[in-house]
Amino acid sequence: QIAPRVLEIIAGYAASEVDGVSKMYGSFANSVGELLGRSGHRRGVKLTSDNDELSIDVDVFVEYGVSVPKVAAQIQKRIKQQVTLMTDLVVTEVNVHVKGIVAPQSEQQVDPDNLFGDDAEDDGGND
Repeated sequence: QIAPRVLEIIAGYAASEVDGVSKMYGSFANSVGELLGRSGHRRGVKLTSDNDELSIDVDVFVEYGVSVPKVAAQIQKRIKQQVTLMTDLVVTEVNVHVKGIVAPQSEQQVDPDNLFGDDAEDDGGND
């Protein structure tokens, strides 16, 4: 028998590898667990098992500008594929819950010769 925690890690890792997924959504307890060295790949994954049926819910943040339906479909496909490949269990459904969209961060260039953004023409007021 495979521990539910292992299935959560497989599903979380599979989802986080899909292009367009920014990060997994997790609770405060998940964040504290990561700080204590526990795996963050369980974050945002919930399993429901009923007899031989395995249902997986995943909570994700997606990157701004991606097609949400396409990313969700890729997550579903990837999780089903990886769980089946690694465990021989059949996943009956994967429910993807998009918790938010993450905007791209603009890269700030720091000029080592001008750390404080002073204008080159400014001579400090000594005219």
